[in-house]
Amino acid sequence: MEAPEGGGGGPAARGPEGQPAPEARVHFRVARFIMEAAGITGVKLGMRSIPIATACTIYHKFFCETNLDAYDPYLIAMSSIYLAGKVEEQHLRTRDIINVSNRYFNPSGEPLELDSRFWELRDSIVQCELLMLRVLRFQVSFQHPHKYLLHYLVSLQNWLNRHSWQRTPVAVTAWALLRDSYHGALCLRFQAQHIAVAVLYLALQVYGVEVPAEVEAEKPWWQIYTMDTEIP
Repeated sequence: MEAPEGGGGGPAARGPEGQPAPEARVHFRVARFIMEAAGITGVKLGMRSIPIATACTIYHKFFCETNLDAYDPYLIAMSSIYLAGKVEEQHLRTRDIINVSNRYFNPSGEPLELDSRFWELRDSIVQCELLMLRVLRFQVSFQHPHKYLLHYLVSLQNWLNRHSWQRTPVAVTAWALLRDSYHGALCLRFQAQHIAVAVLYLALQVYGVEVPAEVEAEKPWWQIYTMDTEIP
């Protein structure tokens, strides 16, 4: 598989004229790889949204603890997908991860043969998983904003009039913004409920939707939502 090798050696880790790209750009592209390789469209792994979010979070958390130049980010990404499948009980075979990754990097190429290169890559993914668990001190279970956003959307739908809700794709936009937030380490910097409120607030702002009775309320709706919200 002609995947990028080395923390700064692959095409996604290079900027104009072959110069190393900023780390944020590298992580953005590798997170995009995780989402597209693990997603449900096309010949992909078919992971659900929560396992994908966990894979991205594991990836970002690992590089918060280590240097990008020390590890191949795409190998870390493949191991993150593999580990996230175990954490979220959507187990994936390493063979499937390798084949989908190979198709991602070589869309018109042939599937990998079961030769020494294949087994070396498989062993690398497994060994990398063990390394990541040690680096992250086995703390690979996360609380994601998804359940909070779903709760807020249901509450807001009951609050708004039907016409305002149906004529604007607030929910679709909020979910898209939440998914895009995993391109960076936002998931590690803020609480899950705060991220959920932030993407919902931005979606409302995009379409100019006003929450009823917000002017008369003692507190803004988003502040009420983020006050110790606990959802099982």
